[in-house]
Amino acid sequence: MALNKTILNENKDYWTGRASGYSEINQEELRTSQREVWRRELKTHIQRQFPNRDAASIRVLEIGTGPGFFAILLCELGYDVTAVDLTPAMLAEARKNAGVLSNQIKFMEMNAEDLFFLDHSFDVILSRNLTWNLPHPEIAYREWKRVLKPGGLLLNFDANWYHYLYDSEARAGYDADRCASEAQGIEDRNIGHNFEIMEQIALRVPLSNVMRPSWDRAVLSKLGMEVSTDVQAWDRVWSAEEKVNFASTPMFLVHAVCAGGAV
Repeated sequence: MALNKTILNENKDYWTGRASGYSEINQEELRTSQREVWRRELKTHIQRQFPNRDAASIRVLEIGTGPGFFAILLCELGYDVTAVDLTPAMLAEARKNAGVLSNQIKFMEMNAEDLFFLDHSFDVILSRNLTWNLPHPEIAYREWKRVLKPGGLLLNFDANWYHYLYDSEARAGYDADRCASEAQGIEDRNIGHNFEIMEQIALRVPLSNVMRPSWDRAVLSKLGMEVSTDVQAWDRVWSAEEKVNFASTPMFLVHAVCAGGAV
């Protein structure tokens, strides 16, 4: 357990250092067509699960909000939004990016594997690019399911980040992405300040060395959730630059529903 606490602290330190730079990425998403692309994606899934509910009556929890991109979109769509993150520096960026909406979003510092909420507190849980670097992702999923209401919806957008550290074919794809980004004059988001620190963390967390989303499907099914996965989600939600940058590591969607009717 001490090792995993160390990983959590290293994660917190790393993302504290990345907070302002990562916030700039979210700010760009908010300025461009990505804002509407993701609004449409999130609204489609939530409305499909709760077709007869007013947005304001739907309690949504975003886990690992970072600089607040999802939380801002969800608030704009009229949902009752709570957003948590392990890193205070990220939450500070999120509040700043939310602007006048910051008073409507409940931003809270919290560990994704140890939520403070009561059982069955939320209708929807969302996350993006978080589960891959958790020390105990199975515990996290158990917690997320615990705080979802019967009929509640889990949407997790993630990818097989850092699998290239274990797999030669994935490494070849990763290297090809770097060459393609340089050849097309695209800013490479896989290189930069202290990037090697995250590689070292990725070598010590469990999900870098497994193939997903099959792992997610198995774990969530074991928890009694109805699970489907969409390995083409990247094609709907990524910008043209992301499709070059991360071509060998496509984003997938894990879609899971708690037992019981939608309420």
